[in-house]
Amino acid sequence: MRTFRYCILIAFIFCRTYAQSVYQDKPFWQDYSIKYYADKSSGTLQSAYTDRNGAIQIINTNGDLLHPHDGQFLHPGTLKPDQYYRFTKDKNLTALSLYDQQLVYLTDKVVFSNAWAGKLFSAHSLPKARFFAGAPGFTFLVSDGSSLALLKDSKSLWTGSLPNDEVIGIRYQPGTNQFWVLGKKSLSTVSVAGPKLTKVLDGANFTAFDLAAQGKKVMVGTTDGYLEFDVAAKKQVGEVRRKLPWTEITAVAEVDGKLWFGSTKGAFALRPDGKFDYYNGERWLPGDEVVHIAEGPKKSVLILTKAGLGQIVFKQMTLHDKAVFFDKQVRSRHIRVGFNATLSGMDRGDISTGYLDDSDNDGLWTSMYLGGEIFRYAVTKDPEALQNCRESLDAMERLYTINPVPGFPARSFERSGHIKELSDPERWQHASNPEWDWKSTTSSDEAIGHIFAFGAMAELIPDKDLKSRAIMLMDTLMSHIVKNDMYLIDFDGKPTQWGKWHPSYVNSFPTNVGDRKLNSSNIVAMLQTAYHFTKKEKYKKKAFELMQKHGYYANMMRSMKEIGRAGEDADEHSKHMSDGWNHSDDEMYFVGYWGLYRYAFNDTLKTRYKQQILDHWQAERPEKEGAWNLFTAMTGVKDFDLKEAVWYLQEHPLDLIDWNIQNSHRKDIERLPENFRRQTTREVLPPDERPIQRHNGNMFNLDRKGRNGGSEHSAGDIWLMPYWLGRYLGVISGPVK
Repeated sequence: MRTFRYCILIAFIFCRTYAQSVYQDKPFWQDYSIKYYADKSSGTLQSAYTDRNGAIQIINTNGDLLHPHDGQFLHPGTLKPDQYYRFTKDKNLTALSLYDQQLVYLTDKVVFSNAWAGKLFSAHSLPKARFFAGAPGFTFLVSDGSSLALLKDSKSLWTGSLPNDEVIGIRYQPGTNQFWVLGKKSLSTVSVAGPKLTKVLDGANFTAFDLAAQGKKVMVGTTDGYLEFDVAAKKQVGEVRRKLPWTEITAVAEVDGKLWFGSTKGAFALRPDGKFDYYNGERWLPGDEVVHIAEGPKKSVLILTKAGLGQIVFKQMTLHDKAVFFDKQVRSRHIRVGFNATLSGMDRGDISTGYLDDSDNDGLWTSMYLGGEIFRYAVTKDPEALQNCRESLDAMERLYTINPVPGFPARSFERSGHIKELSDPERWQHASNPEWDWKSTTSSDEAIGHIFAFGAMAELIPDKDLKSRAIMLMDTLMSHIVKNDMYLIDFDGKPTQWGKWHPSYVNSFPTNVGDRKLNSSNIVAMLQTAYHFTKKEKYKKKAFELMQKHGYYANMMRSMKEIGRAGEDADEHSKHMSDGWNHSDDEMYFVGYWGLYRYAFNDTLKTRYKQQILDHWQAERPEKEGAWNLFTAMTGVKDFDLKEAVWYLQEHPLDLIDWNIQNSHRKDIERLPENFRRQTTREVLPPDERPIQRHNGNMFNLDRKGRNGGSEHSAGDIWLMPYWLGRYLGVISGPVK
């Protein structure tokens, strides 16, 4: 009895020690942007503030007041003349600020406000005044850049100036009852009680500043980085900090305890780990030249640029909330005749102007979305998910019937009469039905995607009709491949360029060229899946023939560490196929691992396949790719970078528009020399700071130009598939209240 209890205890400890971690899906702060574009004739924008009622007001250098109008997420608004209070218009406004959460104005003659029943109306004697800040009791320090004047109730309490310097900013510090004055080359204080100007720091090329850490620090921006001044010690802390996204600082502001910087190339916020969240490009801002930063309504952040206002909104969401949001995105504007499609032809991010586009990989992107919906149904039993599965399977199924070749899947199909308007018009063929055309030249990445989705559906969807159709389709495709000597045979009777798994092709590559390993892994996964659900011996026989007789097993088990460029003595095709790491291959591998591992012929192979998957995952870890980490979790391994997978899902932007993105100028990233893996930086950037891309893209891509908001990607394959995979595998919980 004691021995039995001991065994139970050991088993319990073993399970607790080696069980996979589960992410508890609690709310996190999701950021997104609402943009308001300025009319180019409205003058140079100067500053933006929000009052206690949530009203946002902007002033330009002409003295005009503006307010944001009709903007929401993915629907940009504009900046309109603010005419709510008509009788402010005849004042010669020069600056706008905030005092006790109310909007306050500076003119060439007075400081005034429409709050406090209009009682604040304090005259000054600086006709070119353009900087001011307020202290308790309606005491204000005003400057025209040269002179300084402390006033209250139209009475001058003190006047002065910065010796040999120009004022460019004023802040009030409540705890010490003093003003801070920034010059282009100095930092000074002016006390309210017994007014006196005291210089505390000499410097050069100062541009902007703000108080931080509850007044314990002053952060000063320069044309080349920023510095920190310790108020208590009255000295600069360390050197000027230049390891920033960009060093030409134009604005500094502490908002809700977080330090923000504006620059000539976007805005960025300091994180607790010392790194920065970077807001750059039209995903976030109307323009990159930031002129002012301030707190916005409901803890948002207002980033005013020369082109307009970007309001960065922070909303608490769970991953499940994000999935619901993305589901609406997909269903409302990314379903083309059942396919998971891209919205293209957009006018600078205007989703109302786009059209659903065809793709070379309609079958693959739809397979991945379908896989996600299968996992969703397996977890939730949501009838909407099941209906989505039906509609996507309808599209997948028609790929096999719209062309005349038995068992051959088309790449895509579309209504006839528009071939010249479609991508790769030379690949399109007329269907027997005169209303439709179909796309030929189907590739191996389509095939592995199909088999992944058909296998997942056959295993996890209890609906008898869907299950039988999925099995029939995988049998149809694999019968075609086996019958045609491991080739995909197109309408012209010839193999497609990439649909080749015959040993004469696969083993023609040197052992270190990735396609030899990839094609071996994929075809064995496909044959295993077909055998698992059809029990047809021809698939099992062919798989073992390829593995044992033709070396596919050795090809599969070759470590990713050996993959590289073909040698000088290799043929030109091998050299071309190994000029660098192919991230589309990664996608094909991991999608194929579902069938390779899950439907392994026996436990011995399953164990070896797990080694292969983990070897590949080790190579992929620097990318923090959510899908690859979660596919790895399928093996039951304890460490599969769950934290990084959740990071990918949380950090992915809600805005999936293909905006221009620039990061190569950044000074806070460590660049790497050119390498085979095409890894450009030591650490991968968060998804919301890099170009929008599918899982077949290089996560280390820093820039993307020439897009300018012309298309919107679907979240179906990019986000929903890995999220629902994580939910199905049980490593991501449902929403936790």
